[in-house]
Amino acid sequence: MSDQHHDLVHATHTHDGKPIQNDDRPPLEAETLETAIRELLIEKGVISSDDIRRAIETMDDRGEALGGKIVARAWVDEDFRQRLLSEGDAAVRDFGIDMRPTELCVVENTDEVHNMVVCTLCSCYPRPILGLPPVWYKRRDYRARAVREPRAILAEFGTTIPERKQVRVHDSNADLRYLVLPQRPAGTDDWSEEQLAELVTRDSMIGVADVRGPTD
Repeated sequence: MSDQHHDLVHATHTHDGKPIQNDDRPPLEAETLETAIRELLIEKGVISSDDIRRAIETMDDRGEALGGKIVARAWVDEDFRQRLLSEGDAAVRDFGIDMRPTELCVVENTDEVHNMVVCTLCSCYPRPILGLPPVWYKRRDYRARAVREPRAILAEFGTTIPERKQVRVHDSNADLRYLVLPQRPAGTDDWSEEQLAELVTRDSMIGVADVRGPTD
């Protein structure tokens, strides 16, 4: 299933297949404030609509490829993995990424723990690494249900977590961004860093999916 189709499915249906009601509630205070500041900056000539469009296009073009390279490096380089988990901001500078003024926290999936990311307030997201967030990540139903019933959300993405494994939900905010370091799939011991990077998906770095290997 393509990411675009995936976004459409999860933006319009609940886990039981019933259509989600239109998200027609009033915008959040943060959304209203963002719109007001943006319009004021344009009016004052500080930025232009073209500046905003180009910035969005740059983030959109970045996509998940850069995140995939970071994950692959962590899989093959133990020193980098440890640094990524302990000081994510400094580690990703190796890839030309500056997360300031926010802080990056990288959480690792293991045999005992599965991590997933949400922003319950709005849509805080590691955009310098992953580009623009998917449609479903910004929806109120995902943001609310992810903390209440994370296993149900994961099941909708086709990700079944064994009961013995703990699910941890990390709530991003204005100051803190999360990135999931997924588990390396079996059957890739002799793969190059470049080959591994191609396996990593955006959804796996948000934590709603696992990375599929050659044996899956």
